[in-house]
Amino acid sequence: MEASAAVRDLPATERVRITEIFRSLQGEGATTGAPTVFVRLTGCPLRCVYCDTAYAFHGGESHSVDDVLGTVAELGSHHVCVTGGEPLAQPGCLSLLTRLCDAGHEVSLETSGALDISGVDRRVSRVLDLKTPGSGECERNLWENIGQLTARDQIKFVLCDRNDFEWAVDQIHQRRLGGICTIWFSPVWESLSPRDLADWIAAEQPPVRMQLQLHKIIWGDEPGR
Repeated sequence: MEASAAVRDLPATERVRITEIFRSLQGEGATTGAPTVFVRLTGCPLRCVYCDTAYAFHGGESHSVDDVLGTVAELGSHHVCVTGGEPLAQPGCLSLLTRLCDAGHEVSLETSGALDISGVDRRVSRVLDLKTPGSGECERNLWENIGQLTARDQIKFVLCDRNDFEWAVDQIHQRRLGGICTIWFSPVWESLSPRDLADWIAAEQPPVRMQLQLHKIIWGDEPGR
């Protein structure tokens, strides 16, 4: 469906293209298990080999930031996660994040780490999904983002295999990531054995926490979950 003329006439900073908005449980990160509204923006400049939201690459519908705030309010959750795709690929994302914080929500942002996060409202918990060699997009990591992180942010490594694990551990040590914020190691769903990853972490004890995708365990690959 095409956006209305009123939405098309808005500045790019006041509109966003949306794939879906839904209420579920947070499946990853610091608020795992919490009822959360997810705002999934359309489009992503990356093509990770394991991506499970490729349906968000194209399509969607343009909405004003005001309309998105209204929909989120109707769904009635304190926690809001802005995700994608790659949300920061849209100029309106920054305004959306600030407005959600202003409305009293606890807001997190799922971002690939390939785009500059310096303009994101500091009230937002920025989850930086650093890309490993196995993702196929490792060269896209914007390492300058590390200097922007604070204790309220999070770093995530999605691991395909042992090589990814060793690479991620090396990055943590070389870039001194351990003292910045919580670091999560996640196995690629139905690719890397969670038990193998757990054994590696237990044996080598990097300063990380392991996580599984709770929503996948409960609902599998069902969209909107």
